[in-house]
Amino acid sequence: MDIKPIRTDADYCAALKEIEMLMMAEPGTPEGEKLDVLVTLVEAYESKHYPLNLPDPVEAI
Repeated sequence: MDIKPIRTDADYCAALKEIEMLMMAEPGTPEGEKLDVLVTLVEAYESKHYPLNLPDPVEAI
């Protein structure tokens, strides 16, 4: 399993392509575990670089 941190937009796009190829992987298999790790890395990258500025729940009402 060759996984590295996502530091650039190119790394991010490559990780998304890899995730797309692994979407049907069975849990508990090496491919399924790679999918889990990549999704975690992408979520961390997205939360840092593409934050969702959601309103306060009370303000939204």
